[in-house]
Amino acid sequence: MTNSAKQKKKVKTQIRNILTLVLVIVILVGVPYAILKYQSGKSGMTIKEVVQRKMIKSDGSESEKLSTSTVLDGEKKDFLIRQHIGLDYDTKPMISHVLVDDLDNDGLLDVIVCDALDNFVSWIRQYPENTYTETVLATELIAPAHVQVKDFDGDGDKDLLVAVLGLLYPSNDKIGSIVYLENDGNFNFKKTVIVDRIARVADVRAGDLDGDGDMDLAAAQFGYDDGETRWMENLGNGEFKTHMLQNLSGPINVEIVDIDADSDLDLIVLVSQEWEEIYCYINDGSGNFRMKLLWGSDNEDFGSSGISLYDLNQDGKLDILYANGDAFDYIPPEGKPWHGLQWFENKGNLEFEYHRLCDLVGAYSLRAGDADKDGDLDLFAVSAFNLWEDPAAQSFIWLENVGDMEYIRRDITNDPTHLMIMQTGDFNKDGLIDFVTGGMYPYPPFDRMSRVTLWTNDGSLISEN
Repeated sequence: MTNSAKQKKKVKTQIRNILTLVLVIVILVGVPYAILKYQSGKSGMTIKEVVQRKMIKSDGSESEKLSTSTVLDGEKKDFLIRQHIGLDYDTKPMISHVLVDDLDNDGLLDVIVCDALDNFVSWIRQYPENTYTETVLATELIAPAHVQVKDFDGDGDKDLLVAVLGLLYPSNDKIGSIVYLENDGNFNFKKTVIVDRIARVADVRAGDLDGDGDMDLAAAQFGYDDGETRWMENLGNGEFKTHMLQNLSGPINVEIVDIDADSDLDLIVLVSQEWEEIYCYINDGSGNFRMKLLWGSDNEDFGSSGISLYDLNQDGKLDILYANGDAFDYIPPEGKPWHGLQWFENKGNLEFEYHRLCDLVGAYSLRAGDADKDGDLDLFAVSAFNLWEDPAAQSFIWLENVGDMEYIRRDITNDPTHLMIMQTGDFNKDGLIDFVTGGMYPYPPFDRMSRVTLWTNDGSLISEN
């Protein structure tokens, strides 16, 4: 072979090696970049923020291990008297949400119910005191997931806003809707569909998000693989303009609150599915939102099931209570050992410190209230997906606050099982916190069922103090 031929072969080899190296670099850099670009488009974040999210979540498990509140096990204390309220039932109840409110402003608390079996929203009215009568307010709401009481039209009476899934179980079909039930002043409710044929809606809330004096909307759309978080600008005359905030699957809660105390309304959003993240959307006062990731689990199967906002440590700042216990992804649904309760302490400047409270398989509806009237807030939670064949598996527990943010965990009951939702209120006007629960029974056992149950505080905890 001549020197010229050898030289040409050498050049070809070098070119081939360079092209191979370039291809490897393209694969090593281009594929991750494409993934980051895709996640950026879905989440509404910049690529830099997506990278930061991954870094935050990579540290999540360690922060969860290190930030554990002191919770000791204690003996059971019976202080609640149970009472079935509302309609009788002869099938397996599927109550997706209950809300406590004095809908008719008569000084007695009522309960608004989302029934995902019979697809209606109803009103369990308390009148006279301790007499409860359930009336269906709107039908043909397929799998209503959440209801909010709000004077949406500003006419002085209370209207209802309903988040409608369209199907209780995960689906990519555009079957969700947001429904407005307008009160005519005599508790006849006119049904208006604000928007439909969208990803399944798990939550909707109303508030003046752009500061123009009318009620806008924020919606968490679970969807399945194609969920969304949006806010809807009220243009008047029943018209709304959608502003998409995020396209991640699995949003289940959207709270409207002035979290940064600057006199406008922000959003706190919980996203479940494989994300398991809590976001804050910070409002500039005119409906322009800046997104901030507050926290994310590195366990893609963490099972986020709900958030609620309270000033738990009574320092003047709202904290975030967070339950993870969802198991609808499994057939049959089955709780997991990492399910439980936690709270995020508001440290100011939109910084939150994670505190794990305790394990609770199938945990839902973590709420706060001073049950024993000792001046601090106790915690209460229910379980929808516990291991019911175990006699020790509880459906309703409380954490007694014994001071300095230390708690004693106490059982309440394992009957009924499958408690999906719990809310609080003083139903008999004795100054003590009572509870309402809703049962959902998509899988056995079916031997300890309830539909809507009122749990009245008998006051015995007070005598102990």
